[in-house]
Amino acid sequence: MPAEAGLIHQLCHWCGTASFRRLLCPVCASSDLESVRSDGLGVVVRSSVVHRYSEAARNESLVRLPEGFVFRCQVVGAEPHLVYVGARVRPVTGADPDSGEPLLELCDPVRRADWQ
Repeated sequence: MPAEAGLIHQLCHWCGTASFRRLLCPVCASSDLESVRSDGLGVVVRSSVVHRYSEAARNESLVRLPEGFVFRCQVVGAEPHLVYVGARVRPVTGADPDSGEPLLELCDPVRRADWQ
């Protein structure tokens, strides 16, 4: 059975700040964090093509979620150079959230013909 799409993030009980994969709240340093599920829909705020640690190029992006935090992830399902700032993204259905870097895909894939 595929995993439910979405992202687990933390919400601070003291100040209400949302964060992603933190041990302490980045605002008040409280350790009283509650895990909350987000639908994971976000917007790319920075995108780059990376060639390190593998022979194939991959995309590495910073994505902002409506909950108020930005996190680093990999956008898959499109060629790395076709991921653009402002693109809407969502979690990959069935991806293992504990496997490391979150995997997201474009909500509105760019047609290759648009870039040729």
